[in-house]
Amino acid sequence: QVQLVESGGGLVQAGGSLRLSCAASGRTVSSYAMGWFRQAPGKEREFVAAINRSGRDTDYADSVKGRFTISRDNAKNTVYMQMNSLKTDDTAVYYCAARWLASPTRLTKQYDYWGQGTQVTVSS
Repeated sequence: QVQLVESGGGLVQAGGSLRLSCAASGRTVSSYAMGWFRQAPGKEREFVAAINRSGRDTDYADSVKGRFTISRDNAKNTVYMQMNSLKTDDTAVYYCAARWLASPTRLTKQYDYWGQGTQVTVSS
């Protein structure tokens, strides 16, 4: 199995940027498709971005397309998400997730492992 730890969240003004990291330990992260999800208070967890095992294929929710970029460094066992032009609607707890030996997906229930989340707060 793999353990996931997110970092990089914080408080930022609208229009600003943050870079989230998801560090994996245990099995090598290259065995997993990876996803980023977020959950705002009172809302369901929603898909944000995903990346396949090699890093060549990515997928984004329409709400973040053009502003967020998911990437991975398998040598460092880390997945990243660069978030630019942040909006107040992006405020949420952000989670990374791993899917063993499979393609990335937008469905939360198809991911095998989850991190504990990191808070992102965007102020107006």
